[in-house]
Amino acid sequence: MREERVDDIIRAGVDVFSPPPGESEGRRMRPERYKWIVLSNTTLGTLMAVLDSTIMLIALPAVFRGIGIDPLQPGNSFYLLWMILSFMVVTSVLVVGLGRLGDMYGRVRMYNLGFAVYTFFSLMLAITWMSGKAAAVYLVVMRVFQGVGAAFLIANSAAILTDAFPEDQRGMALGINQVAGLSGSFIGLVLGGILAAVQWRLIFLVSVPVGLFGTVWAYLKLHEVGGRPRARFDVGGNVLFALALVALMVGITYGIQPYGSHAMGWTSPFVLACLAAGAALLVAFGLAEPRARDPMFRLTLFRIRAFTAGSMATLLAAIGRGGLMFMLIIWLQGIWLPRHGYDFAQTPLWAGIYMLPLTAGFMLAGPMSGILSDRFGSRPFATGGMLAAAVSFGLLELLPVDFSYWVFALLLLLNGIAMGAFASPNRAGVMNSLPPQHRGVGSGMNSTFQNAAQVLSIGIFFTLMIIGLASALPPALSHGLVAYGVPAPVAHKVARLPPVSTLFAAFLGYNPAQHLLGPAVLGHLSAANRAKISGRQFFPALISGPFSDGLHVAFDFALAACLVAAAASWLRGGKYVYREPEPAAESASVTDDD
Repeated sequence: MREERVDDIIRAGVDVFSPPPGESEGRRMRPERYKWIVLSNTTLGTLMAVLDSTIMLIALPAVFRGIGIDPLQPGNSFYLLWMILSFMVVTSVLVVGLGRLGDMYGRVRMYNLGFAVYTFFSLMLAITWMSGKAAAVYLVVMRVFQGVGAAFLIANSAAILTDAFPEDQRGMALGINQVAGLSGSFIGLVLGGILAAVQWRLIFLVSVPVGLFGTVWAYLKLHEVGGRPRARFDVGGNVLFALALVALMVGITYGIQPYGSHAMGWTSPFVLACLAAGAALLVAFGLAEPRARDPMFRLTLFRIRAFTAGSMATLLAAIGRGGLMFMLIIWLQGIWLPRHGYDFAQTPLWAGIYMLPLTAGFMLAGPMSGILSDRFGSRPFATGGMLAAAVSFGLLELLPVDFSYWVFALLLLLNGIAMGAFASPNRAGVMNSLPPQHRGVGSGMNSTFQNAAQVLSIGIFFTLMIIGLASALPPALSHGLVAYGVPAPVAHKVARLPPVSTLFAAFLGYNPAQHLLGPAVLGHLSAANRAKISGRQFFPALISGPFSDGLHVAFDFALAACLVAAAASWLRGGKYVYREPEPAAESASVTDDD
């Protein structure tokens, strides 16, 4: 009778552990509607956490104007980059450790704490009272702590969902949750543009009422499902891992900035030291973890083929996708939208709007592929999604720089469908493969691969783009400025400025040529020449050729990353769900059931 009851619990998707102290068996056997409460709340939390990683991108010009700083001044590039990347770096560094804490002390407890921390620091960001560089430093620090709250949410939401849903519905649930996160990155672009036009503080303040509601709702309605293993927190492993990731990401961040007379900083001693230190610390981490009593990074999980293949596919897909969003936005903001009559100050908002087909594709394919993967397994959908994404990148490469929008929109829709078809089944496959007591740390490991790959991807794509621009843009810019009356010495000096300054100007909605020259130079030109240089056609015409060369290289890289991700996904094997070993075979190893 007892064995039949345990089998029933396993089939229902409930962890076979003793309930936590003070929690009754009756409460653990939650009503059917509890899983939908979990899905609604965790989807809200994931959407908020990811939305805030991009809402800042579009609103940066308004934020910097509000605190009285020009983000494109050389000395201010630190604030510009870390306002964008600090959130991503913190979530990448912390999700594994916070997932482990969830396994040890309760996933719901850690998730609830994350909601509260995230909401509090969103409020602190909105009430900035300083100005100038002091305000910029304050905002960066608050963004770091906001990222801590987001890391709590991201690290534990997938594990809470996996606990709450039976195995034949996890793909659907994780699909909706994953799509909310991916689409949130694009919704943030549009929302940031709308709110920043009213008041820049609103981009932070909008999260406060939603966060308060989510915090109270989670506290009242969510509860722990399953027990918690007795374990110690791996302080040494967490410190080594955090230092390694921070060093690597700092190196990547400063690698795409100018160094001396170089267009990029990859030869800078500081960048090389950061990358070397990060690599050495990762080696030390890998050597120390097998000796730890309760390791942070469960290397034994990589013995599970479905987990390893799914995590590698996550990493490669994020590398192919992460930096590409920046390239598409620069393509729209710096070239296509100005050519089609949009003022540079309006291009950030409209770039977000014109990229909505990508979001629509995510939202269409994600839940559907998740539902189908519950029945047929993850491999056909995740692998097919990556192959379709590779095709979409190849087709995007065939577009002219001044494309027809309906063709661009269809290709964005295809790419969104492809990425959505991959993301949900892949996440479900990873989570289904994990032992219940390691779902938090396993989810954190998978999220670390995704978040760290996005930062790496930004560095790779910007590097490829700058390499393409560095040789062709300076002579084109110098010749174009001289042709419209700019003195040759001034034109040559402006043309020698690092291409990253030009890219950032277009990305932030500034007129690059107008910003690079400044009012002093423009004031000495004739009205006709000043109008030409400050107009909407001058910069797009200059940058189209060099940008196209760099874009082709970036698309080739994304295509290759997706093909390798498809191969990794295929290697996961057939449909696999982790099963607790029978009592008589507890020492047996876990194998895939192809």
